[in-house]
Amino acid sequence: MQKSRFHFPDPHEHVAWRKKVFEVIFAHNTRAGTAFDVALIGIILASVMVALMDSVSVLQGHFRDTFLLLEWVFTLLFTLEYVVRLSVVQSPLRFARSFYGVIDLLALLPMFLSLFFPGMQYLAVLRVLRILRIFEVLHMRRYTQESSILLDSLQNSWRKILVFLLAMLTIITVFGALIFLIEGPENGFTSIPLSMYWALVSVSTVGYGDLAPVTFSGRLVASVLILIGYGIIAVPTGIYTAELASSLREKKDGRACSQCGQTQHRMGANFCFHCGYDFSKSS
Repeated sequence: MQKSRFHFPDPHEHVAWRKKVFEVIFAHNTRAGTAFDVALIGIILASVMVALMDSVSVLQGHFRDTFLLLEWVFTLLFTLEYVVRLSVVQSPLRFARSFYGVIDLLALLPMFLSLFFPGMQYLAVLRVLRILRIFEVLHMRRYTQESSILLDSLQNSWRKILVFLLAMLTIITVFGALIFLIEGPENGFTSIPLSMYWALVSVSTVGYGDLAPVTFSGRLVASVLILIGYGIIAVPTGIYTAELASSLREKKDGRACSQCGQTQHRMGANFCFHCGYDFSKSS
């Protein structure tokens, strides 16, 4: 049986019922485990749908009590599931700090927080993040491994992107102060922070139109800022793309296929991408 990466319990340290429950909750290649995961995904989708419908004023007026009851039922079910998960793993704290553990906790908090902060129940849509478990259920973990390349590239490029953002902040501050000086409160630019907001909207080429210069000098400054925006808007994309290409090259495996001699296979590949030769035959 396939072991879960969430701390499969040692049978010598856990009683039989915990081991059985663990297999149902965390194992994805057994009939009971698959049935549990499919049912869980169905409940998640239903709970998210209820949260979405509860935000529609027409539906809320007719089914408000029903929606509230259903949301509490879903919350209690997810709470029970979370407690059971913690009780059957070997290291509850480690699971709670894992990616899925944090996501599971976020699925519970909105309804409990709504007791103190009305409206927080709408954040129950965060439960949709739990659908990521479908990668485990459908044995699509290789896609999550591919996604690690994207995350590695982002991690490797964050310093360059940070420098770029600091440079952008400098430009926004300078142009915000400049437009505030030129236009002034009489034209809607009542403060430098508000003018910086206008500069951010302009340099990103979004242009909401809620603030706009009316003087010739102000429009000239706006034109220059927009041109700067067009010139540098692709910079973070270029930085990330370069790191992504570098990460993809690093993921290549230098071994040669004994069938066709092709090299540059992906790291951990089981078959040759050129001829389909099974590498396990040569091991």
